[in-house]
Amino acid sequence: MAESASERNDTFPKLLIRNARERPQRAAMREKDLGIWQTWTWSQVLDEVEALAGGLKSLGLERDDKVAIVGNNRPQLYWGFAAPQAMGAVPVPVYQDSVADEMQYVLDHGDVRFAFVEDQEQVDKILSVKDQLPKLEAVIYEDPRGLHNYDEPFLYSLEAVQDQGRAYARSHEGFFREEAAKGRGGDLSVIVYTSGTTGRPKGVMLSYDNLLKSAEHAVKFDGLTENDETLAYLPMAWVGDHFLTYCQGFLAGFCLNCPESPDTVMTDLREIGPSYFFAPPRTWENLITNVMVRMEDASRIKQRIFHYYLRLARRVGVDILEGKPVSTADRINYAIGNLLVYGPLRNVLGFSRIRVAYTAGEAIGPDIFDFFRSIGVNLKQLYGQTECSVYLCLQTDDDVRPDTVGPPGEGVEIRLDDNGEVLYRSPGVFMGYYKNDEETQKTKTPEGWVHSGDAGLFTEDGHLRIIDRAKDVGRLNDGTMFSPKFVENKLKFHPHIMEAVAFGHERESVMAFINIDFEALSNWAERENITFTGYVDLAGRPEVYDLIRQEVEAVNRDLASDPELAPIQITRFVILHKELDPDDGEITRTRKVRRRIINERYGELIEALYRGDESVQFEVPVTYEDGSTGVLGATLRISDATTYQPMSKAG
Repeated sequence: MAESASERNDTFPKLLIRNARERPQRAAMREKDLGIWQTWTWSQVLDEVEALAGGLKSLGLERDDKVAIVGNNRPQLYWGFAAPQAMGAVPVPVYQDSVADEMQYVLDHGDVRFAFVEDQEQVDKILSVKDQLPKLEAVIYEDPRGLHNYDEPFLYSLEAVQDQGRAYARSHEGFFREEAAKGRGGDLSVIVYTSGTTGRPKGVMLSYDNLLKSAEHAVKFDGLTENDETLAYLPMAWVGDHFLTYCQGFLAGFCLNCPESPDTVMTDLREIGPSYFFAPPRTWENLITNVMVRMEDASRIKQRIFHYYLRLARRVGVDILEGKPVSTADRINYAIGNLLVYGPLRNVLGFSRIRVAYTAGEAIGPDIFDFFRSIGVNLKQLYGQTECSVYLCLQTDDDVRPDTVGPPGEGVEIRLDDNGEVLYRSPGVFMGYYKNDEETQKTKTPEGWVHSGDAGLFTEDGHLRIIDRAKDVGRLNDGTMFSPKFVENKLKFHPHIMEAVAFGHERESVMAFINIDFEALSNWAERENITFTGYVDLAGRPEVYDLIRQEVEAVNRDLASDPELAPIQITRFVILHKELDPDDGEITRTRKVRRRIINERYGELIEALYRGDESVQFEVPVTYEDGSTGVLGATLRISDATTYQPMSKAG
């Protein structure tokens, strides 16, 4: 059982020392390197962290200094959180795919003095803006490939820093435990920058108490122990990874596994077979897309078996998972389906050992949610934000609903403002925004209530339902409530749609932008003997428009089945000639749509949809991989979609 976040174990360095003492030989972290899984025990992690802490100390690290962490998930970078924290310094994780300008802003605003980065790519980005970072004194890199000829005096390899740290430890015996003992639960633990949907990201200051008291409730809620395994693959700069991997891992003592690269995540997921797994809706959508694309290549008989048992699963699978009454005949048939379809499918996806899985970050489409639960994956939703250390609402195993995020967790208070905005307070509520008292006062009341920015409502039995971002919920001209995210999630359930943006506020009807899933559509086009030269060409093909129209109309039929939703059917759509891209500022690093940017940049295209134009010549700025910019233009077709008469609830 995880210990209470007591005075003795109220920081992560203290928990690391505890874990090394109580479970020294138990696996703490793994990394797949050159096809081989490398393992560090808790005792070994403590040794590595102590060496890094000593090295930082020898470089001049002082208490309250800020240390940036930049790169893909690596055990060494997780050490980069614990080592500064033990010395009283504060880690500041940065999204690894940030362009140099974004990185420069966070490092400068965050007063970063030391940066610990993964490889040459991150070093090069920092070097390109180093003259704009007067506070940055040292850059430490983990992977030396390509960096042997770099002669900047402030560049250090991790190996060299740890060697210095071991020498420091020999002459300062016991320094690590002495420094770690000075930490207190109320101290600043980490500064996590928000994704910045409405402007520059804000630095959210979270204390050890914020994180550990919230993590303690969450670990207890799901019964997490040292026997669990998780895959650490989501951005380390995202509070979700920090809480669910680093915080809960140190508290419960379970092992976190780092994939070889972002490209091998699905393969590595199957090899690890985690018992505890978290993914944002986009990942679950991609998993479904991969399954459906594979089935299109299967034989006719396999397709028939798959779809037969999928229909059965949709009908009774969730009830079986939750232990509810199901007829004996259906149970027997489901067991056969588990042998033929569900079990092999879970194994292919990497969920053969899954005990609990979560999704959060934004609303997930109910069709996607029910799909995984129906095949035996205990997928649940949690609701939280960076400002509350993630933990607010959790779903119990026996009462999981696709349209709610569950009741408030232990120690959490939630109320709805007069306009329906969700307000909360809890032990996880943040200390404030770094160097931004004005925004702190706007967001957090003197009584500790935080404005979430989300619109929600409570069910009669106390479950919270999140409708959308409060500022995004609108109404059609006829008064119908319109949640763009709700429509977008239904569109993204379909395997050939990667992203969608819906419009309708103060309009007569709903219309949409569509981003195709290039990989899924490429496979489909090859099977259909459709030739294309690239993304722009494929997105504009009439055959692709016909296929996407069918998927849009499938969404419309689903919406028409509920009279309250029928008015928000999609009447027209356009397939964009480029993917919405974080580098272009159109979506955040966590793939949330920046609606203000979309409305400004694509305003003429939106008007063309509503004017009834059949096509429009449109240009949009793009940022290339090397950081250069340009303009991408194309003639975009606009397509009508069939809408359907509302059906009664019974019909």
